[in-house]
Amino acid sequence: MLARAQRRFGVDRDHARLHTDRRRNGRLRLGPLGLRRPRAAGHHQDRKGDDEVLHRSTMLLGLAIASASALVVAERALQRAGAQARVRPGIDVLLSESAHLVAGKRLGLLTNATGVDAAGVRTVDRLWAASADTLNPETRNLAPRLTALFAPEHHFAATLRPGETFGDSLDPATGLPIYSLYGANRAPTPAQFALIDALIIDLQDVGARPFTYISTAVRSMQAAAALGKRVIVLDRPNPIGCRMQGPVLDTAHASFIGLLPVPLRHGMTFGELARFANAELGIGADLVVVPVEGWRRCDWFEDTGLPFVRPSPNLPDMLSIEWYAGTVLLEATNLSVGRGTDAPFRQVGAPWLDGVQVAREASRRGLRVRLVTFTPQDPGDGKYPGRAIPGVRLPRLDRDSGDPVAMALTLLDAIAAAHPGSLTVDQNGLALRLGTRRAPGRISWSHEAEVFRRRIQTYLLY
Repeated sequence: MLARAQRRFGVDRDHARLHTDRRRNGRLRLGPLGLRRPRAAGHHQDRKGDDEVLHRSTMLLGLAIASASALVVAERALQRAGAQARVRPGIDVLLSESAHLVAGKRLGLLTNATGVDAAGVRTVDRLWAASADTLNPETRNLAPRLTALFAPEHHFAATLRPGETFGDSLDPATGLPIYSLYGANRAPTPAQFALIDALIIDLQDVGARPFTYISTAVRSMQAAAALGKRVIVLDRPNPIGCRMQGPVLDTAHASFIGLLPVPLRHGMTFGELARFANAELGIGADLVVVPVEGWRRCDWFEDTGLPFVRPSPNLPDMLSIEWYAGTVLLEATNLSVGRGTDAPFRQVGAPWLDGVQVAREASRRGLRVRLVTFTPQDPGDGKYPGRAIPGVRLPRLDRDSGDPVAMALTLLDAIAAAHPGSLTVDQNGLALRLGTRRAPGRISWSHEAEVFRRRIQTYLLY
């Protein structure tokens, strides 16, 4: 029975499939796991009806890895949510259509609270439930074994402040070790890789280069390539769509907060960034990307129907995420960007700021802002904690024409005009976030982004 199941699910063909995928920069050509669609009951008189056909197909799918327990958890969660999401992230596609990729493998999982399926169930729990099939003698060799977890910046729970390092710990739900990749190590060690056959990465990016999850993934891919370990990226939508804006990173300014030569607002998914890095940085990892299903390239997160999980403490909602690619630049100044408030990255302020004057200067430059007063509470950046400060708040970003990078720099220019003696800018910090020391130029950056878009078509999946 086991041999028949292996043939049916294409496990023996796995190496050849992956070789083809590698030649295509890791793009996964999805198939139905070798399952033949059940015919109507009238075509098979020995079957007892549609219920039995469905039961047999479900059992075969269970042999592939999508364990019944995990599927039941997801189904019940979807029912509680009231409606099924239109978009299916990589974890759902992996377990329903591409389980041969992990059949019988010892798995490591680089993830955090953002790694959830369409029902909001943790990827950890989906894979852990699938691992329970190793207890069944008939499915033991086909079930995966989740053996180690890895966490990027902000910790496994995505609750720590930026720059706050942490050590190893245990996941209370599974008892699995959680190895820190934001402490002494920025990638799994050879000893940790010895515990696994493949590394799965499931993290939600925010569409902006300075967000460090992709840097952790790239470092992990480099370490995996050196040891001949496979990397499987479970893709997720870019929450702010397809637009590419801001300068392309000058590699002279590459750092952990800007590792890839992509625009500041890069317009790519996590899986596409991984494919780009694998080829352009010469990593050469055995990379497979499991695509998102049902996502249109320029859709924003609100269009997906997926559950929102804050990717870091100061990105609590889409209003903050849509401005992050621009206002993150202002962290290189003595302005608060609203960390520790209910509107981080969409309001800025300082004790010396005259909101009326700044609003006037911004209006002259075509940018409308609203006067506010806010009090940063434990902001994590040391800027004016517990102090009510005057500031201005940015409007909702227009999806079609809004450029958060250019607009944030316009606001910075307006503040500089209103307060030339009070505003200070750390030029090195600005260059690291911006990715260049060249003078801001919206026209030249637009040209850069367009050239970049044309050049990277081979890495795009949607």
